[in-house]
Amino acid sequence: MEKQIRLTSGEIAQLWAQYMNDTASICVLTFFLEKAEDAEIKPIIEYALDISNKHIQKLTSIFSEEMFAVPHGFKIEEDVDLTAPRLYSDSYVLNFLHQMAMIGLTTYSASVSASARADLTEYYMDCLTETMLLYKKSKNLLLSKGLYIRSPYLPNTEKVEYVNKQGFLWDVLGEKRPLVVSEISNLFSNIQRNALGAATLAGFCQVAQNKEVKQFFTKGIEIAKKHIKLFGKKLEESYLPVPTTWASEITDSTAYTFSDKLMMFFTSALIGLSIGYYGTAISQSPRLDLGVMYNRLMLEIQLYSEDGSNIMINNRWLEQPPIAADRDELAKKNKNG
Repeated sequence: MEKQIRLTSGEIAQLWAQYMNDTASICVLTFFLEKAEDAEIKPIIEYALDISNKHIQKLTSIFSEEMFAVPHGFKIEEDVDLTAPRLYSDSYVLNFLHQMAMIGLTTYSASVSASARADLTEYYMDCLTETMLLYKKSKNLLLSKGLYIRSPYLPNTEKVEYVNKQGFLWDVLGEKRPLVVSEISNLFSNIQRNALGAATLAGFCQVAQNKEVKQFFTKGIEIAKKHIKLFGKKLEESYLPVPTTWASEITDSTAYTFSDKLMMFFTSALIGLSIGYYGTAISQSPRLDLGVMYNRLMLEIQLYSEDGSNIMINNRWLEQPPIAADRDELAKKNKNG
């Protein structure tokens, strides 16, 4: 009886987005696995790839049962050349898997909360369990290899204190207090995500075929570097360390590797995630200068995202998600009939 209940728009949105993300992941992970040399990293890539393949089987079944068109998504034979030289180091791939696992924990949690049907709730809870294991596997290997970058340590607090002046938000003379832990955590994490994004786009830029796409990736690298510099400056003002970048983890390959369509999709997804993370940082940053900075940077990447959407639309790469019926258009057709 439960499976006879129609899917809601919220459920369809999560299922459709997951199908697109997992088909894209299958293309990238299959290439990573083909080129991996580290015997410890290979099993983690295999595990992540197995998860995505199982998800696609389940999602295809759900779409078919509900008589919804299965999205085209991405396919290995169309969007990746497995014979191309390796583009990223195994260390980059391990860090990529770790970051994707953290993102997955966030998105699957949202999927659970958006699911009314019991079968979908159970499915996304299983997705969370799988992703938690991927997170654990990738984190433990990063730690054992000395590649895990910890956020800054702080002195132990000796007593409870309360805010006693408005200067906690912004001093009248513009002087700023040291960062609180939530502000440090968000700045540090956003530097790491931008560093990984810059490295990813640098690789994409080397193998992109379309000139306009290359220019788009180049602009994205510049934006990411700018944001890293701004976030790093805020940490340095409080005498805190700034995490390193991943620029050295890219090979010199310029051979066709991934389709421009796939790389643009990944880039658009990363931009969308950045906007969400910056919004979270605003809500967790009491210091007003940080909120102003994040708002300004969010606008910058929103405009950058629009440029990417235009490129994808012009090249017919942007697959349209399920959309509400256009009642006005239907009424016009009926009138004309």
